[in-house]
Amino acid sequence: MRLSDLLNKETITISLSHQDKQGVIEELLDLALKTGKINDRSVALKAIMERENLMSTGLEKGVAVPHAKSKAVDDLTTALGISKEGIDFHSADGKPSHLFFLLLAPEAAAGPNIKILAQIARLTSNPNFCEALKKASSSQEVLEIIQGEE
Repeated sequence: MRLSDLLNKETITISLSHQDKQGVIEELLDLALKTGKINDRSVALKAIMERENLMSTGLEKGVAVPHAKSKAVDDLTTALGISKEGIDFHSADGKPSHLFFLLLAPEAAAGPNIKILAQIARLTSNPNFCEALKKASSSQEVLEIIQGEE
């Protein structure tokens, strides 16, 4: 399974409207709801926020990957948000995050969840890939950039 298999134009935004962690997570969750794979928004949000409270999922180099396992989903579900300005996500390097990959996995899932997280880490380790995503002018372009790197 590839990241691009889990995303579509409706689950990607190139201009996040929120400027705080909670708002970004809720905005991404609302995008993920468009997949029809989330059966309870409040349960999903609670799982993500509990995971976030354990340790921030703001990584380094402008990338954040809020994620959780939840009984609110039966299949892997993801959304992607981009902030050109950057948002304080309490990242490991203290810098603003620009790329936000939300991932929800079923509670029993281990393998597929880890594979997608590893793929996100691999893709975002390429600074040219990250810059291309930040400069994308449409959700379709973001999807094409991801597909080109996979």
